[in-house]
Amino acid sequence: MNKIRIGIVGYGNLGKSVELGIRQNEDMELVGVFTRRDPSSIKTVTPGVNVFTMDESKQMTEQIDVMVLCGGSMSDMPVQGPEFASLFNTVDGYDTHARIPEYFAAMDKNALESQKVCIIASGWDPGMFSINRLYAEAILPAGDTYTFWGKGISQGHSDALRRIKGVKDAKQYTIPKDQAINAVRRGEMPELSTREKHWRECFVVLEEGADKERIKQEIKTMPNYFADYDTEVHFITEEELIKDHPGLPHGGLVIHHGRTGLDEKHHHVIEYRLALDSNPDFTANVLVAFARAAYRLNREGVSGAKTVVDIAPAYLSSKSAEELRRSLI
Repeated sequence: MNKIRIGIVGYGNLGKSVELGIRQNEDMELVGVFTRRDPSSIKTVTPGVNVFTMDESKQMTEQIDVMVLCGGSMSDMPVQGPEFASLFNTVDGYDTHARIPEYFAAMDKNALESQKVCIIASGWDPGMFSINRLYAEAILPAGDTYTFWGKGISQGHSDALRRIKGVKDAKQYTIPKDQAINAVRRGEMPELSTREKHWRECFVVLEEGADKERIKQEIKTMPNYFADYDTEVHFITEEELIKDHPGLPHGGLVIHHGRTGLDEKHHHVIEYRLALDSNPDFTANVLVAFARAAYRLNREGVSGAKTVVDIAPAYLSSKSAEELRRSLI
């Protein structure tokens, strides 16, 4: 069996989890890790895997089938995504919802020119939740969809906090508001603003001498991340962050209320729930599955940027079409 040859760009929490995810898929192998750090400072879990600089990737286009991009959505992927789309099939978990159209356009332009497939925004939201919203709304067009995230640590929002000057480390919890969830489950179909659905709680470790008030204001007014939410900021010590906020749990709900019948008197509820011990581990496994899809589509002559809703489910599975019909249909 010819294995799908994978490269990982970035070796933080998500990159490390992608490496572990690849080890669970027999049709894949990890060729290399690409980093902005000194490659000699990184030790991978998988024996024999080399670590390269970002620039070295340009000489490895024939050795890698799909690059999994594991940088942050705030500033890494808007630059790295289009660069790698010019050279490789890629998959990423870009999650700045408001900017997905412009990110898609940049990726699509370069992927079409290079004749590669680049699947964007393929984590769990956007990603798995996007698929479930589409299924629910297509099946029950007369209805309303609600998405709730958490309680859990957002990797993207935590990364955005750490990018602020004067922040040494940070974690951010996204927390759904119980009154909003309960109203939806009761079938009230309320109109909810962003602020009415969730609030955000930040635990921040400052560098010595950092301006606490400036940082708090910068957090609360950060567009696309915190400005539209009730946000609490707590300044704590590094020891407290390690002791009281270990791990990276997350999860959430997609709830769709639909109505059918002549007078739309029949009510139906579709609910999809994720409860994740490790946000990066789960996200990584979604990326790995879509890496398989990117590889297969490109071998069929497809090119350009795609989102998760463009991909037929069978492309994600290592099973053959016959096996899928026999075991899942």
